[in-house]
This record gives sequence, structure tokens and C-alpha cells, in this order.
Amino acid sequence: MDLGLNGRKAIVTGGSKGLGLAIAKELVAEGATVRICARDADEVAAAVAGLGERADGRAVDVRDAAQLAAFVEWAAESMGGVDVLVNNAGGAHPGTFQTLDEEALVADFNIKVLSWFRAVKLALPWLRRSDAPRVINIGSVYARMPDFRFFSTTVNRAAGQNVTKALAQELATDGVLVNSVNIGCVKTPQWANIHAKRAPEKTAEQFFADMAEADIPLGRFGEAHEVSGVVAFLAGSRSSYITGASIDVAGGMGRYS
Repeated sequence: MDLGLNGRKAIVTGGSKGLGLAIAKELVAEGATVRICARDADEVAAAVAGLGERADGRAVDVRDAAQLAAFVEWAAESMGGVDVLVNNAGGAHPGTFQTLDEEALVADFNIKVLSWFRAVKLALPWLRRSDAPRVINIGSVYARMPDFRFFSTTVNRAAGQNVTKALAQELATDGVLVNSVNIGCVKTPQWANIHAKRAPEKTAEQFFADMAEADIPLGRFGEAHEVSGVVAFLAGSRSSYITGASIDVAGGMGRYS
């Protein structure tokens, strides 16, 4: 199926590894030109080398407003526009209300909410010039399925969910489609951090098997490509009547009452 991405111009934040890199690969494979950013310059360079000639990137901390602004301007000018913005920068931060400090909560907010706000503001003048503009926010099922063990993620992803809904309403008159993809447990490097914090006494294999059995109806962690395909669909022409949607790609997690 042709997703209508050939020749499209896309920005992917947090695009150097894990899910972000899988999304960038999917978009490039469908014919898009892509600009990625992430904090580690070496990882960005390695990702760009693997993505090929239609990709480029820069080292950026999305919590830094000036860095993010410079990146979006460079990305738009180097591609000659922006059709798709994928807000993927994030990360899992395990911790309960009692163990989490205020500084960590605010830092997580700056990534998972404020960076979305800034990135859309910065990209909007370019998106308005596109004939099929898209914003795709990568969120989490914890936005609607609170888990006290991931207090920061639960709170900030809920805020992000409403950012998506409000943007979809406001930007509809500009033809900008705004949707979110909510992931559950997907095999990405961030889960090594969760394993180390929550159950260091277990092997990685045992930790993931136990978690899948307890929390995921399909009984396994997802693969990055199972998410990136959905993102590519939302970025393309086939999604032309979808906005304000919140799509779970989580193996059945997020069974809301």
C-alpha cells in the first residue's frame, strides 16, 4: 500500500535510536526526507549514516528552547519545508510519588509536554505551507491508565494527551492533522534503565517475561517496527480524515474502565 509519503519532509525528535530511529527509517523507506535530533552527537551521526542520503540530523536537547528553535529552522530550510512533525523525544522515568523529586518531575515535563508545545509552535509556519500537514505525538498508555510506579510518566503523558486533543481542535482550520500514538512496552534502550531500577536482581529476560505476563494481554513486548508503521500511516495521505485521535499500539495494555 502506498502511504503517500514520497517526497514528504519530516522532522523526528529523539530520532537517533530505539523507536525514534525506527520511525525515521520507516519514513525514509516510504520516500520521505527526514531530519532527526537527539542529545548525543555520536548517536545522531551514526543514525544519519544508516538512514542514507535523504536524512540528516543534529545534536539537540529538546529541553533547551534555543537549541530546539535552531534545529527546527535548520531542518525546515535544509529540506525546503516541513510536512510532518513527529514529537518522539521522551523516555521512561520509573518512580513513585514518594521517591520522585520535584526536579525530576519538571525535567520530564519539559521533555514530554513543553518540547511538544515549542516544536509545534516553531514548525507551524512551515506546516501551514504544506498541502497535507501532520503532527504525530508519541505518548503512552499511562496517559489514560495511571501506574503509580511511573508517576512522572503518568502525569506528563496525561497532559500531553490533552495537548494533542487541543491542538487538533485549534489547528483543524489550517488543515493540520494532530494525532497521538500511545505505546506500552516496546523493546527500546530505555527499558534497560527501567530494569536496572525496578528489578536489578532479575535477568533482563526474566524481568521482561514477568512484566509481559502480568501487564500485556498479548504476552510479549512490542517491536519498534510495529509502532513505526502506524506512525507512517498517520504521516501519509491515507490518514486524511483522522485528527485528534489517540491510537494505542500496546498489545492490549490500556484496558480502560
